[in-house]
Amino acid sequence: MVERAKVIALFPGQGAFDGAALAAAYREYPQIKRVFEEIDTVSREFFSRDLSKVLFGDVTPEMEKLLADDAWVSQLAIYGSSLAAWQILADSGAEADVLVGHSLGEIAALVAAQAFSVADGARIVAHRVQVIERQGLAPGRMAALSADGDRVRALIALIGDELLSVATENHDTQTVVSGPRDAMEKALAVSKQLGISTADINSPFPFHTPILAPAAPVFAGLVGKLDQRPLRTPVYSPVLGRYYEPDDALGELLAEHFVKPVRFSAAVRHLHGEGRELRFVEVGGKAVLTKLVGKVLGSGARPATWSTLSLGGDGKLGLAGALADLGTPAKLDDGKAKALAAVFAPDASAAEFAEFWAAFGGQLVGLGKERLAEFRALRAEGTGQAAPPAAAGTGPKAVVERGAVADAIRSIYAAALEYPEEVFTEDVLLEAELGVDSVKQVELLTRVSEHYGLPPRDTGFRLVEIDTMAKVVDFFVANLGDGAAELDVPQEKTATELPAEQAAVERGAVADAIRSIYAAALEYPEEVFTEDVLLEAELGVDSVKQVELLTRVSEHYGLPPRDTGFRLVEIDTMAKVVDFFVTNLESGAVPVAA
Repeated sequence: MVERAKVIALFPGQGAFDGAALAAAYREYPQIKRVFEEIDTVSREFFSRDLSKVLFGDVTPEMEKLLADDAWVSQLAIYGSSLAAWQILADSGAEADVLVGHSLGEIAALVAAQAFSVADGARIVAHRVQVIERQGLAPGRMAALSADGDRVRALIALIGDELLSVATENHDTQTVVSGPRDAMEKALAVSKQLGISTADINSPFPFHTPILAPAAPVFAGLVGKLDQRPLRTPVYSPVLGRYYEPDDALGELLAEHFVKPVRFSAAVRHLHGEGRELRFVEVGGKAVLTKLVGKVLGSGARPATWSTLSLGGDGKLGLAGALADLGTPAKLDDGKAKALAAVFAPDASAAEFAEFWAAFGGQLVGLGKERLAEFRALRAEGTGQAAPPAAAGTGPKAVVERGAVADAIRSIYAAALEYPEEVFTEDVLLEAELGVDSVKQVELLTRVSEHYGLPPRDTGFRLVEIDTMAKVVDFFVANLGDGAAELDVPQEKTATELPAEQAAVERGAVADAIRSIYAAALEYPEEVFTEDVLLEAELGVDSVKQVELLTRVSEHYGLPPRDTGFRLVEIDTMAKVVDFFVTNLESGAVPVAA
């Protein structure tokens, strides 16, 4: 019998929040609402506010907005996202062999292992914030450096500040530093001189540094008063470098997180060294830790990984894939087996169908959830089925009733942005008044095109020219009869204008040009853009910035962008960016919107 792979659940820490993904999950999975309602009882108890009203209002918040609010908001949002994703997985029958938390994520991991209730876990996070704020400690900062731990420790020794320390060792080319602002500024200046790239960490406090030492015993005393229960699932701590044990005083050990570093890379190597094939699922916002696992173990290991509260290039939640592959619905009793067999397999006995369900039920549930989400989206747009594609350029131009088109577009925009329909007046400015940036506008225009079965084209359209709802409506009214909505901004050259000799592309020259463009735009030294560097996880280049950079490269080569056929998540390293452009240069059209 082949031993099954060990499933490792990773609970992320600072910065691990994806507002759009959480909002999408909130609409589909009732567990999101239930978990955050429980957290609301704690946020009201400590801070007299409901966290849910911040996260699930008319406008979907992202990390930058949460950090601009009180410190507890971002911390409880990250904690709640992980616990909600875990609850969805658990309700689907998914099981993990080991739980691993990264910094703040360790609190969520312990709650998932049932050491604390969801509410008491939220109280731990709230205490963590309050004791730091009440100590009146010196302000600090955290940043990731593209160097290994030994090199960074040598750099810290040069600065000579005892409060400056290594906070996290993620892998051999990424180490996080934490400390006082003035010492951090010196460290970052020295890093720049040494050609070490840096990226700020989205955190309200400088965790894992001696700055927080005065707050640790106060925090331990408060957590020690909470009801601690036995762990139901093993939890490995990258801070302690070991598994939690039954007689551990969790309050005291969690207090050590204030000053001790997170050795994530060492934890991954330890788990890998225990034997058995490993499968990693990141339980929470974004998909950073699973990528770091690949960096730690190297290309030879190629562990299977899943994300949860993140959106892929196709706009789908990572949860769908995780549930399909990891979900194992509970064993069917005879009554349920007979009922389901009667619908899906009338020729199968209850016993046979129960056996089939045990083997493939998880995949069926995941597929069913995905199809149900697609059906609900179509129904929300006013139709129970996808519109058939229109044949472009055939037949007479259709006579279109503008009012009906306007109503349909308002409905689609309202559903996608979670705004009330009445805000979409004829003269409302989409970006200036509603905050809908160009990337989101392209996505919305694509949704409307799909609703009407209109294929997008990549020429003859300037996004800046349809900045109000009236212009959006007029645009589609004019194009509906043609069967083609032109959705992208044309560049200087089209595919047909590219010279024939451009077909032969020298990869090295393309790589050099792209490194130069990225370095100039991000103000990083060119040498940080190695082939395998992770653009978001290591250099802090978010998806919006990546689209901007891809557009710059397209403009450099005179290539027009398109809005289809491309998933941003698939080109997360410099090597993939270079290969992407090398492959597409011959065609003269590089899609840049995901």
